[in-house]
Order: sequence, then structure tokens, then C-alpha cells
Amino acid sequence: MRRREFIKAIPGSAVAWPFAARAQQTSMPVIGFLGGVSPKPFASRLAAFRQGLNETGFVEGRNLAIEYRWAEDQYDRLPALATDLAGRPLMVIVAYPDAAVFAAKAATATTTPIIFLTGSDPVRAGIVPSLNRPGQSITGVSWFGADLVAKQLSLLHELVPNAAAIALLVDLNALPDAVSQMTSEGQAAARTLGLQLVVLNARTASDIDTAFANLARERASAVVVGGGAFLVSRRDQIVALAARHAVPAIYGFREYSADGGLISYGNDTRDAFRRAGVYTGRILKGDKPADLPVERATKFELVINLKTAKALGLTVPMSLLGRADELIE
Repeated sequence: MRRREFIKAIPGSAVAWPFAARAQQTSMPVIGFLGGVSPKPFASRLAAFRQGLNETGFVEGRNLAIEYRWAEDQYDRLPALATDLAGRPLMVIVAYPDAAVFAAKAATATTTPIIFLTGSDPVRAGIVPSLNRPGQSITGVSWFGADLVAKQLSLLHELVPNAAAIALLVDLNALPDAVSQMTSEGQAAARTLGLQLVVLNARTASDIDTAFANLARERASAVVVGGGAFLVSRRDQIVALAARHAVPAIYGFREYSADGGLISYGNDTRDAFRRAGVYTGRILKGDKPADLPVERATKFELVINLKTAKALGLTVPMSLLGRADELIE
């Protein structure tokens, strides 16, 4: 007898079925999402992550539950949040950024699969030993961060050719190795272009205010805003400060340009989060992290906000307009 016919044959099954449905709902798989940031600035990336889950047949609230833990840019909270998640019956923990990844690794001790999202080289950062063989319980998706500083500096120089000094705003919440790499590659690129590079560091929101206030004193005519989850979470503040000080700025992600930033060049992080959602779904279906090589983002996007360029009195050269993937007017 089929299950549906069997239920119909049970007296009072019309009353019993809702209880069965609730029992089935409570047994749905549960995953954890550990974020070192606040959710609101990353809404489009989280939507992309859910899209990836949907592509593998999992819909949050329907056949999947997600336990979120957000450190709200207070990275020292991550170990406790990770320990809390590790103590729950989760099938997967998704972690972003690097500080959250290391907190999750320390808390789970390989007992729970981890999907990481990072703008660092995961091998160089010590997250995994190899891209093709990431480890027994961890894999994920990475994009290029510090590696793109030279390209971003070159694009900004092309847009503001008369600038003799350009600042680099560095996120000190990133891994020390990433900070060092970003600074050294920026300095090398500046020497090649015949520019002076002014390095400005930020760990807090007030540091960002101070950095922009120092631009005039340092005689920097433009600024490269480095990658880093904390800086992305403060992009409204950064874009507003760039406008207030009338400073041309280049950023690493499209979100900045969409919110009024002048120009951005970097990987499509929405696609990276979508792919992380796909990997999470595959593990829920039985795949092992060790069998899923780390994916590196390959899609880049150059976005120019023409409205902001006009407000700054800049004429965008045709060499840039022709290469742009998107022009915001």
C-alpha cells in the first residue's frame, strides 16, 4: 500500500497529518553561517548564497534551516560564536571572512564540514594545504584580493593621470600576511608608475574618518580602497567620505560603485557566494569536502559610475569606457 493511501486509511488521519508535517519539518537539515561582519551590507551576497542552495534543491525555511551568527565587525567575538555553533547538530558551517574561518576550524576540530569564503590565497593563508586536496573536512571558494592592488592602482592612475601621490587604505582586520602582501604589491606598482604611495591603515570606523582627513595632509590626490570584509561593511561611510573630500577612489567590488563609488575592479563576489551555496548543497547531499577542490573566482568586473565621475569633474577616457563591464549613469 502506498504511503498516501495508508495515511488516508487511518481514522482521524486528517488531524494526524499536520503533526506528521511538523515532525518532518523539525528534522530538516540545519547548517550554520558564521560571519565576522554585519548581515545588512552583504545582503546581495547572502541572497546569492541562498540561490546556490536553491540550485541544489535546498530552500531556507522549506527544507533547510540556517543558524546565523554575526560578530558585527567585532572579530574578538568569533571564537565564542564558533563554539556555540559547533555545539549544535549542524551538517555544515559556512564561514566568512578569514577570521571566521579560523574560528570555525578551531571550534569544530574537523567534526563538522566547513565551507569557507575568502579573498585571500587559502593556501598561503594556511586555511588549506592544497587547492585540489583541501583537507578532510574543509573546502570553499576564494577570490583575488591583495593580488589586484597593482591593477587597481594602474586603473586609477589612468583615470587621474595628474595625481603624483595616491593613497592605499588597508584593512587591518585582515590577516597580517594579506596586509603585508597588499602593502608591498601596492608599493611596487607605485614605483613602476612613478607614483608616491601613501599607506593609510584602518581597523575601526573612526580610523576610516581619520584616514580620509589625512589625505590632504599627505597630498594624496586619489585613493585605492583595499579589499577586506570590514571595509566592505563600511562602504557607505567610505563612499560618503570620498564624495565629501572630492577624492577619486577605486574599490575592489561592484557594491561600492553601485552605492556611488567612482570605479571598481575585482571579482564577482556574488558569484563566489552562489558557488559556496552550491558546494554546501552538495555536502548536504552526501559529497565529502575532501572531494571538492577549492574554487578560485575567475570572473572579473570593471564598473564605472559616470554620475560620480561627473560630480568629481573627471572625464573618463575612452580606453576605460571601452573596457568597462558596466557603466552606471
